[in-house]
Amino acid sequence: MKDAIAHSGTWALAVIMVVIASWVLYRFLAPKSWREWASAGLVQAFIIALYAEMYGFPLTIYLLVRFFGLDQTELNANLWSTLLGLGETGMMIAMILGYALLFIGIGLFIQGWRELYRARQEDRLVTDGLYAIVRHPQYSGLFLALFGEGFVHWPTVFSITVLPVIVLAYVLLARREEKRVLAEFGDEYRAYQQRVPMFFPRLGQWRQLIAQSQIAEDKVEKRSN
Repeated sequence: MKDAIAHSGTWALAVIMVVIASWVLYRFLAPKSWREWASAGLVQAFIIALYAEMYGFPLTIYLLVRFFGLDQTELNANLWSTLLGLGETGMMIAMILGYALLFIGIGLFIQGWRELYRARQEDRLVTDGLYAIVRHPQYSGLFLALFGEGFVHWPTVFSITVLPVIVLAYVLLARREEKRVLAEFGDEYRAYQQRVPMFFPRLGQWRQLIAQSQIAEDKVEKRSN
């Protein structure tokens, strides 16, 4: 096996990425109940394992070499690059597509949190903005970001395995949240449920959803400047 695989062994960068991603997660997801903490813990494990493999030790690649006999002359830390034999080109394509989904997801995640926070301050049901397209834009953004980073950009055995578990955990959490909102807003929320999908917009609304996600990214960019 190759003595060194490109883009691996940089543990300092792995730690930095884990800290940044974890801060964003807990800053805007803000878990309160034990179920919310348990779901967030799954995402935290996903983040740690993903960046540990991305910049640290490429465990998935070594496992595939060990059990499936991959050509060791074509090894690369990125799974798609290794399986398709595309080298750095494959890694670049996966990175661009993955990061595009990641940033759109983060934008939805942050903007959804802001809209919900404003609605809670005004003690009203939020049904406008992103919430006019999907009922749980924060979770939609989370799913999109994790899929982009953990499947498209840098798939690993752990990320591919745990991603469906994360989705299931948040689907169950969203249903519990909706029961509480129904108890508070009754028919108003029931009518909202009937006209707005839970996580994924109807055909023709994807472009609107992506456009809405740019609002948060533009605001973050302006603040940084």
